[in-house]
Amino acid sequence: MKRNLKTAPSIKVMIVDDHPSVRKGIAALIECEPDMKVVGDTGNGLDAVPLYRRLKPDVVLMDLRLPGMGGVEATLAIRNEFPAARIIILTTFDADEDIYRALQSGAKSYLLKDSPDDELPKTIRDVFAGSEKLPERVAELFNQRQQRADLTPRELDVLALLIKGRSNKEIGSNLSVTEDTVKAHFRTLFTKLNVRDRTEAAISAISHGIVHLD
Repeated sequence: MKRNLKTAPSIKVMIVDDHPSVRKGIAALIECEPDMKVVGDTGNGLDAVPLYRRLKPDVVLMDLRLPGMGGVEATLAIRNEFPAARIIILTTFDADEDIYRALQSGAKSYLLKDSPDDELPKTIRDVFAGSEKLPERVAELFNQRQQRADLTPRELDVLALLIKGRSNKEIGSNLSVTEDTVKAHFRTLFTKLNVRDRTEAAISAISHGIVHLD
């Protein structure tokens, strides 16, 4: 007489999210799947690397905004030590720059937290199997971002200070450059962002997720 033996879950999942209630909700959703098991979680980006090192999960669900170390930085750190790591960004942020930076860091997919419940386990299975598919809307935003030129670290510094309301003179003083150099940076920024002035540059930087308001 044959017995039906319950097989052990084959996909080990680790969750990195700074909201305990969100972690519990995600874990409950995953634990409903017969082929998945949550092996660990943390709410701090800095803890993600040692936790991954200890647990060796098959798939990581990584939020973007985390204390200690952001999700992009944590993804880079994990993949630097474990190049084969499979990481899915799971976040509320849908700006094209966030998507671009996450995928450039080595994340295998990018999901929004308001996605249908069945989308998460499906994406986990796809990524575990080696697929790097993106939801249609995310793929569209990523493709749009690829049409925009990358900003230099100094241009990002200028934008960050602009968002804080600093004048050209104040930006120059803060970055130890002349006011003329700041104006030159803005001319380049206006071209790259396809805007006409400082106000449009600030709006574009925020709407695209290039700079975040704290």
